[in-house]
Order: sequence, then structure tokens, then C-alpha cells
Amino acid sequence: MRVLHISYGSPMIELCKALRSKGVQATSCHFDEHPFKFQPDLCLQLNQHPKQERETRIEKFLRDSIPKYDIFHFHFGETFFPDKRDLDILRRAGKKMVVHHHGSDVRLLSAARKNNPYVQVKPEWTEEKIYHNIAALSNYIDHAIVQDPELEGYISNLYKHTHVIPHTIDVHQFKPQYPEANQSSPLIVHAPTSRQIKGTEFLLKAVEELQHSGLSFRFKLVEGLSNDEAKNLFAQADIVIDQLRIGAYGYVSSEAMALGKPVICYIREDLVDKYPAGLPIVNANPDTIRSVLGNLIRNPRLRRNTGYEGRMYVIKNHMAEKVVERYIDIYNKL
Repeated sequence: MRVLHISYGSPMIELCKALRSKGVQATSCHFDEHPFKFQPDLCLQLNQHPKQERETRIEKFLRDSIPKYDIFHFHFGETFFPDKRDLDILRRAGKKMVVHHHGSDVRLLSAARKNNPYVQVKPEWTEEKIYHNIAALSNYIDHAIVQDPELEGYISNLYKHTHVIPHTIDVHQFKPQYPEANQSSPLIVHAPTSRQIKGTEFLLKAVEELQHSGLSFRFKLVEGLSNDEAKNLFAQADIVIDQLRIGAYGYVSSEAMALGKPVICYIREDLVDKYPAGLPIVNANPDTIRSVLGNLIRNPRLRRNTGYEGRMYVIKNHMAEKVVERYIDIYNKL
């Protein structure tokens, strides 16, 4: 089974590694070099070439890929070309396809606001663009994958089959470093990919107010670092804060929990029970972040216990050896 994955950062790269461990010939591919210095199996480095050459090079890559791969696994709603004309080419060639949505590519603001007063979306992903994109994809692809129940709600009636599969985490790569139970000045780390989407402004306000209240802690805002550099900072942290607006936890939370860190993140109240039992995320939104963070700063033993519970949760629900079997099952159904 030969599968080409394009084109979505660390989650895609780690998924391909896990698939290979089960005998699937999975290749992760980026068209461009990523500013976070992700290391996919294959990078076309198109951003190093003149823009007018981009389409020609992608066309050649598509032609070369058709005889090499049996299945094409598209991430973040992207395929070879923005107009999706490659989908018809692949179907005519007898190739199987899967689409994997990760967030902004399906998050409809009008739907999200019904259950989430805090939500923000990326302005470039308008609802018109999302619907147009999904209409093109679902015309050729029957199976869609998302990582959580928040995203499932946007597409459950748009594809023939929708699968909810948690992030794939190679737990063995993450040596747990639980917060010290006697740490009186904890290090808090926040690494937003988008300040607006993650609610960073509310966190910064809460941090300032807590500092003025006399609480002892250190705060690190992580921006502009490579993926490996960010992971190293997470390993040193006593508290990791993911996001306060979206209503679901992301890959940062999964990695931080794998490291044994307590994670603060906003989980929509109506979705909490849809996650596997025992979700140890410390729930906070823009209105509650100051009190929630303050409580965690004051309770070092709570930080340590929550970090331990997070590590156990990832082992049970995200461990690559378990999760990857669900992808293989989908591939076998195509």
C-alpha cells in the first residue's frame, strides 16, 4: 500500500512515520519549505523557484506520482491545484483518495458561533471558500477525516463517511518531564500560530494582572521558533497554554500532555462529553483564564497530577501504534 500525503506540517509527518511502522509505504510531502522548519519525507521547495514555474513543476510532480502511489491523502483541504482539477485526473487513473480536514479549512463562523461566543476564524477562509472547496472535494472523495468532535460538526453531512480520529502521537519521542511539586515560580509557555485565533490577547492581560497581584511565575511567549525549538521550550515548562477561543484542543496540547505538562485550553462545554473519558485539559476561556491560571500557579501539586493524567491520556487515546490502525482500516475500505 503506497500512500502520498500532502501537505500539512507536523501532524501529517508523524502520521506517515506511524504508518510506515505498520508496513504502509507512506510519504509526507510539502510543496514549500515551512517557516517552522518541518522535515517531511519530500519537499519540492517550490518557494525557491519563480512563481510562474510553480504550476509546471506541480504538474510534473502529479504525473510522476500517479504510477508511484495507490492512495492520495490530502490534508487541510488542499490538493495539487487550487481549482482541484487534479481530482478528476486521479480518479480517471483509478487512484483512491482521502481528505483530512484540520481546522480553518472547515470551521464555519456562522455555525461555530451558535455554541461558542469566543470563536474567531481566519479571514482568508470565508464560508463561501469553505463550501466551494468541500463541494469540489466531496464530489470525488467519499471519506473525510477530522481529529475531534468540534470539526466533525461542520462536515458530518457533507461527505458520505466522516471519521473522527485523534492526533497521532509517537509517545516514545516524548520523555515526560512532570512539573516539580515544590516549584514556587512555575514557567508558563504559550506558542500561538495566530494570536487572534488562539486568544493570546486575553492571556497576556491575565498574565499582567496576575503579575501585579504578586504571584510568582515566569511567562514565555513563543513565536518565530522552529518546531524543534518550540518543543524544547514545552519540555521546560510547568504549564502550557494552547488556545482560548476555538473550543477544542490541538496538536500543541497533545504534545504538551505527552511531555507530562498540565495544559490550559478552551473546550466547548457541549463537546466535553464527546471526548474520550478522563480528558485532563484544564478548561479556560477568555472570561475565566485569569482565575484558572491563577489557581494552577498556586497549586504545584495540581500541576504535577494534571501533567501525569495528561501523559496517561495521550498513551491511551493518541498513541501512534493504536491510532494508526484506524487509518489503515479506512484505506482498506476505499
